[in-house]
Amino acid sequence: MLPSDSAWLALERPDNPMTITIMLRVDGLTPGRFREFLEVYWLAWERFRCRPVWRAPAWYWEKDPTFAPPKHLDVALDRFEPGELQNWVSERLNEPLPLYRPRWKFWLAPNARGGAALLLRLHHCYADGLSLLGVFDQLCPASPRQYPAVYGAREAPELGRWFSSAQAWLEACVAEVAPVVSGSTDDPEPPGKGRVGKVFETGTRLVHDISELLVSPDDTPSDLKRPLLGRRNCRWSPPVPLAHFRDIARATRTTINDVLLACVAAAVKPRLGMTPEQLEDAVLHAAVPVDIRAQLPEGVQPEDGALGNCFGTVFVPLPVDGHSALERLFRVKHETRKLKKSWQPGLAWGLTCCASLIPEPGRRPLADLFFRKASAVVSNVPGTPETRYLAGCAITEQMFWVPQAGDIGLGVSIVSYGGQVQFGVVADESVLPDPSAFLDDCLNELDQFPGRS
Repeated sequence: MLPSDSAWLALERPDNPMTITIMLRVDGLTPGRFREFLEVYWLAWERFRCRPVWRAPAWYWEKDPTFAPPKHLDVALDRFEPGELQNWVSERLNEPLPLYRPRWKFWLAPNARGGAALLLRLHHCYADGLSLLGVFDQLCPASPRQYPAVYGAREAPELGRWFSSAQAWLEACVAEVAPVVSGSTDDPEPPGKGRVGKVFETGTRLVHDISELLVSPDDTPSDLKRPLLGRRNCRWSPPVPLAHFRDIARATRTTINDVLLACVAAAVKPRLGMTPEQLEDAVLHAAVPVDIRAQLPEGVQPEDGALGNCFGTVFVPLPVDGHSALERLFRVKHETRKLKKSWQPGLAWGLTCCASLIPEPGRRPLADLFFRKASAVVSNVPGTPETRYLAGCAITEQMFWVPQAGDIGLGVSIVSYGGQVQFGVVADESVLPDPSAFLDDCLNELDQFPGRS
């Protein structure tokens, strides 16, 4: 198993499992239709027939000899009202996945009010959110009469190729820098000032980004940093037209992502349990996943349609001491612009890959180094602008919840799909007993901005 995948098994904790949860509202989806979809299309990815197995000194994918699709699907025939459905989904989040089977499972509530609810829980070692989006993009065409054309992938051993490519890339970087640094070169002409300057600039930037990542202050103790109970609740907001966020971004000369993060900052502020004086000196970061596929060297980049984990993390300071919506928005804009060209996502990905290679006594301090630097995980999942169809049935909504590693107990998901945006939250009961109020504050912040139509 690749280090980027096995890292999530190394970071597993009983009170904070590394599991991605996806919910789709699929109008008219029946158990019979979905069983056919599951067996024909979903299982075309061989990895879904495998379970992670530890054989010292590493994790391996092993085909489950007793694999049976019915064990990975439960059907609930209840006619869930909206509130009941949210409680039902929360209960599923707290249901452990058996270790002796492939670590994923679907639940289907075909009679839920407002359309069938399809829930998937899957361990992070199988794939990240973008990989899963790629799977659903292949399996869910833009027409109800269209069948998936290209889908599935074999599970082939790639560890040797992965390490060889990574080593070759690293050696090439060292070979380029070493002659300049040492002053020795086989070239008849010494390296020009431009080349020396470029190497010096690159090295300085690398040292700066590593230092900034390691020495950035830990988050201020707050009500969001309590010991976890290991029981989580999740909620999701009604859809909001994407055009509202676009209008605000255009009027304030910011981006839609800036607006979304500003809404999260406003909702976080009253849940810190701090006085106005304490807020003035508070430090609080959101860990934001960032796709780094385009930055990876050839041979390490995953193939199109392949499963896996290829994202890093940036730690975005949230302006919880901001006194107005516009102040919070412009301060978020300032911070995101600083991080846009940072190497922080790649560095974080590299350190995460090392998690499974480090013995347990050394792994925990490295993990804590990251977890102390954030009080929440905020993921932004881009879906398709057009409606997609699963087994010929229209997907009307989609929601993702990503795991929160270590002692982080709050996760906020922002999902765009079909011209709409939804906020989702998952939180440990010790950190956020009432996630619905948090979502209300996210949406109320929108009304404070100019430009909303």
